[in-house]
Amino acid sequence: MKTYQHLFFDLDHTLWDYDRNVTESLSELYEHYQLTELGIPTFEKFFEAFHAVNFQLWDWYNVGKIDKVNLRKERFPRIFTHAGGRAEGIPVEFEEDFMHRTSSKPHVFPYSKEILTYLKEKYKVHIITNGFNESQAKKMKSSGLDVFFDLVVTSETTGHKKPDPRIFHYAMGQLKTNAKDCLMIGDNPQSDILGAQRADIDQVYFNPEGKVSDILPTYEIKHLQELEALL
Repeated sequence: MKTYQHLFFDLDHTLWDYDRNVTESLSELYEHYQLTELGIPTFEKFFEAFHAVNFQLWDWYNVGKIDKVNLRKERFPRIFTHAGGRAEGIPVEFEEDFMHRTSSKPHVFPYSKEILTYLKEKYKVHIITNGFNESQAKKMKSSGLDVFFDLVVTSETTGHKKPDPRIFHYAMGQLKTNAKDCLMIGDNPQSDILGAQRADIDQVYFNPEGKVSDILPTYEIKHLQELEALL
């Protein structure tokens, strides 16, 4: 096993439990704003529309087809339309309320804090994320993850999104280190694994659902505790 000095973690879907936190927020919003009166008959319809639309918009964001402002502006009008609701009836504060509720949720993946506590004694631990500055900072604080990281690098700060290797180069430049001393841990084969490969950084693919990918990582795990055996 190689010796590393710096560990880069992705945040959403790797440490912070995006799906659980978002589901809670959407359920609260559905009830609070009485979305049945805006033409969305069930929470299941709303939830399904959110995932279909949000995934597409973030896919576009990651490849530069849409920016932050328009992602947030278009998200819920598209979701309401997809769910059969009336987009013109969306309360003006809906997007902001969604962002606040979701970013304030505390749920993390099993063993997240335990493994970070273990690794923090041996390595410098950092975040590289395609998320936005304000929301990612709030997520880490609300979940208690913020205390573990020496450096947090976002695509908003650098102007580059994973899998662009420049976001990794930026992080290494800030730390005055090189690729051979770094390891990237993330759940997304395209952004996390391929991105790290393009920067010549070794990778750990966090793959709890056992998904199949053509992008082959240096290492693969299904549970964060497995990092103890690797590191």
